[in-house]
Amino acid sequence: MRFRKGYLLILMLFWGLSAVATHQRAAEITYRWVQGLTYEVTITMYTYTPSPADDVRTSLPIIWGDNSQSEIPRIQFQALADNYTLNIYQMNHTFPGSGNYIISVEDPNRNFGVVNIPNSVNVPIYVESLLVINPFLEENNSVQLLNPPIDQGCVGKIYIHNPSAFDPDEDSLSYKLVNCRGMQGLEIPGYTLPLASTSFEIDPVTGDLTWDAPVLQGEYNVAFEIEEWRSGTKIGSVVRDMQILIGACDNNPPVITMASNHCVVAGNQLTFDVSATDPDNNGVTLTATGAPFEDNNPATLIPDPATGTPTASTTFFWNTTCEQVRKISYNALFKAKDNHPEVSLTAFQSTVISVVAPAVDVFAGEALGNGVNLSWNYSKCENSKGFYLYRRNGISDFVPGECQSGVPVSAGFSRIAIITDRNITSYRDDDQGQGLVPGVDYCYLITAYFEDGAESIASFQVCASLKRDLPVITNVSNDSLNLSQGKVLLAWAQPTELDTIQYPGPFTYQVYRLNGADTQLVYTGIGLNDTICSDATINLNNLGSEAVYEVLLKSETVGEIGSSKQAASVFLQAGPTDKALLLSWTANVPWSNDSTEIFKQNGGVFMKIGSSTTDSFLDEGLENGQEYTYYVRTTGGFSTSGFVDPIINYSQIVTGIPKDIVAPCPPDITVETNCKDISNLIKINLLYDSCYVDTKEYQIFYSISSGTDLSLLAAIPANQTEFLHQGIDFVTACYYVKAVDSTGNISEASNTVCIDWDTCPLYELPNVFTPNGDNFNDLFIPLNYPSTNPKANVERVEMTVFNRWGNVVFQTSEPALNWDGKDMKTGKDCSAGTYFYTCKVFFQTLEGLIEQQLQGSLTIVK
Repeated sequence: MRFRKGYLLILMLFWGLSAVATHQRAAEITYRWVQGLTYEVTITMYTYTPSPADDVRTSLPIIWGDNSQSEIPRIQFQALADNYTLNIYQMNHTFPGSGNYIISVEDPNRNFGVVNIPNSVNVPIYVESLLVINPFLEENNSVQLLNPPIDQGCVGKIYIHNPSAFDPDEDSLSYKLVNCRGMQGLEIPGYTLPLASTSFEIDPVTGDLTWDAPVLQGEYNVAFEIEEWRSGTKIGSVVRDMQILIGACDNNPPVITMASNHCVVAGNQLTFDVSATDPDNNGVTLTATGAPFEDNNPATLIPDPATGTPTASTTFFWNTTCEQVRKISYNALFKAKDNHPEVSLTAFQSTVISVVAPAVDVFAGEALGNGVNLSWNYSKCENSKGFYLYRRNGISDFVPGECQSGVPVSAGFSRIAIITDRNITSYRDDDQGQGLVPGVDYCYLITAYFEDGAESIASFQVCASLKRDLPVITNVSNDSLNLSQGKVLLAWAQPTELDTIQYPGPFTYQVYRLNGADTQLVYTGIGLNDTICSDATINLNNLGSEAVYEVLLKSETVGEIGSSKQAASVFLQAGPTDKALLLSWTANVPWSNDSTEIFKQNGGVFMKIGSSTTDSFLDEGLENGQEYTYYVRTTGGFSTSGFVDPIINYSQIVTGIPKDIVAPCPPDITVETNCKDISNLIKINLLYDSCYVDTKEYQIFYSISSGTDLSLLAAIPANQTEFLHQGIDFVTACYYVKAVDSTGNISEASNTVCIDWDTCPLYELPNVFTPNGDNFNDLFIPLNYPSTNPKANVERVEMTVFNRWGNVVFQTSEPALNWDGKDMKTGKDCSAGTYFYTCKVFFQTLEGLIEQQLQGSLTIVK
C-alpha cells in the first residue's frame, strides 16, 4: 500500500507542477568573456505575467557543457506590456580548458495552447548556446540580441522580426531556422513551422524573420540560430526560441522611409533622416538599435524615441573617428511600432553603414638607379597597422569613389609590398633586387590597412620612369625561319639616355645565357646599334625548360655600365587529359603579352587552331594515344613608346599524347527510405551525360554514423542506377557514391545523403484500444504500426503500464509493444478502464542513441 500511495503522490506532484509552470514564452542564452577561462553567462527569458510560476522562479538550473551544472540566480524581474515578464538570470562560470561547450537550460513549461506545439502546456522550453574556447582564435563574446522577441502580428499581414544581433568582436554572423526543442534538448514530437499563406523563412545575412503571411490566429513558437564566424571558422552560436502572437485584426504595420546604405569617411559626421508613417493613421513610435549605438563613440537619434501621428521622424547622427574603421559594415535596425488599440504591429528596416579610412594624401615617387624610391606620410589614423603598396605598368585612369576603399582588380594594379609597420614611411621598388625596366612608366597607389583587413581609400596615383641608360631585351624567341632547329633569336633596344660623358665609348654588348648560378657568354656585339643575335648553342625544342638571358653593356673606357632585366623564352607544355591536350605556357619577360596564338601540325604543316588571352588553351576532340605537335606565338609590348611594337616571340615545338586520366563526374544521389521493410533505396542520378560515356560501375559507400568514415558497401554495374540496401537493423545511415570508368579512374564522391531517426514517423502511442477478440484494435501498439515498423529507428523501449492503484500490469522492451491487454503476472484480462504508462524510447540516430520520455494514460474499452 505504501508503494501505491507514493506513486500516486509523485503523479500528483508532477501534474501540479505542470499546472503552475505554464508560462514560458521566449528564451536565449548569451555570454561575455571576463578573464582567462571565466565567462559571464546570461539567460534572458520572457514569461507569461499572470502565471504564479513567475514569482517563485528565482533561479534556474543551467548545464555548462563541461559535465557540471549550477543554479543560476535571477537578477532582474520586470513586467512588460502584453502580459510579458522579463526575467534575467546571470552568473560567472570558469571552464576547465579549451574546447566546445554547449551551454543549455531547460525549464517547464510553455504556454497552454501554442498552436504549432502539440500539448504545449506539458512541453519544456529548451535553448542552448555554443561557446568555443580556442587559444588560436582569441577570446570570444556571444552576440547580444538587442531587440526583444515581443512583437505581434495579424492574420493575413506580413510579420517581420529581427533580433538586432550585435557582435562585440565584430565577427561575421549568419542566421538559420531550427526546430523548437523540449525535454533533454530533443526535438518536440509533432512540432511544425507556423502555417503561412506564402512562406516562413529567415534571411541568412540580415536576420529578418519573415512570415508571409499568418493564416490562423493564436500563439506560435519558433526558433532560430545565430552563428558567429571568424576567419572561416564557426566560433559560437546562440539560439532564440520566441513566441509570436497572431490576432484577427484589421491593421497594417507602419512603413519606414530611409536609404538602405550609407557611407562615411572616418573623421566626418554621418547624418541622415528616417521617418515612419502608419497607413491607418495610428500613432507611431520610431526607435533604433544596432552596432553604431553600442560603440564607444555611439551614434544618437534626435529625437529618441520619435513619436507622431501618423508619421514619426528622427535624425541619425554619428561623429565617426578612425576607431570606427572596420572591414565589416555596421547595421542599424530601425523599428516602428503603431499604437493600434487592439494589436500593435511593428515594422523593421535595416541600413548598412560603412566607415572607411581616409586616403594617404602625401605620396611621392622618384626614379633612381634601377628602382623607384617612394615616400609618404599618414597621420590621420593612428590605429592603422601598416600599408599596402600597388603598382602597374602605364598610367591608369582609376580614381577612387567617394567611399571606395582598397584598389579594385579592374584598375590593373598588383600589390607588390606589405609594410607591416605604420611608422615606416618609405619603400624602394627595384623588383626585389631584379631591377625595373628603363623607359617604362611605373605607377603606384598606396592604402593603409587595419587589424581586421580593412583598407583606406586609395591615394592619388604616383608615376615614375627610369632613364633608358641600359639595354632592354625585346625578343627571346625560337627562330621563326626554322622552328625545328630550336635556335634562339635575341633582340634588344639600345639605351637612349646614356650619359656618354660619364660613360664614354666605345661600347660593347655581352649576351649571357643564365642557368642558375652558371652563366655562358653567347654573343659579343660592337657598338650601340648592334642589337640582334642568335644562340645556336642550344636547341629550344630539346631543352626541357625556358632559356633565360641578360645583356650586359660595357664601356671599353670605364668598364661595366650595367645589365638589362632578364628575359626568358616562351616555354610551352602539353599536358595529357582524356581526348584532349591542355597547352600551357610561361613567358617571364619585362613586357606584357596581350595574346597568344596556338599552332598545331597537320600533315607536316603548322596551322593556327586558336588564340588565348590567358596562359593556357585546351585542344579537344583528339584521339587518345595519338601524338600531336604544337608551338605558340605571343604578342605584346611595353606600356611606353620607343620600343618595337608589337613584340612577337615563338615558343619551342612540343609534342603531347592524350590519355584518359579524367575521372567521371561525381553522380548525384537520392535515398528513399522504407520504414516498414527497414530498407533504403539509393538512386543514382546522372547530371551530365557526357561525363558517363565510359563509366563502368558505381561504388556505394555506407556508414551507420555521421561521425565515422564511410566504407565500401557494394559495387554495381553502370547500367544499374538503383541499389536496395536491406537486411539492416535500422534505416539510420549515411551514403555516397563514386563512379569508376573503364580505365579505373574514380570520381569524387557524390553528395552525401544521411537518413536520421526522424525520417520515419515519430514514436507515438494511442490513448485507447479494445482487446475484445474482434481482430480490430486488439493490441496496444504504436500509432502508424504496422504500416511502419518502429524498429526502423527504435533500438528498444522501456515501457511500463500501471493500473489506477499503481500496480504494474505490463512491461516490455519490444518497440512494437504488442500488449494484448492481459495482466503480465496473472495472465488474466485487465478490466476496462484507465491505465497509466511511462515509456522511455531509445532512438538509433546518426549520433548514437538518444532517449525520449513518454507518459500518459490509455483506456481499455471492451
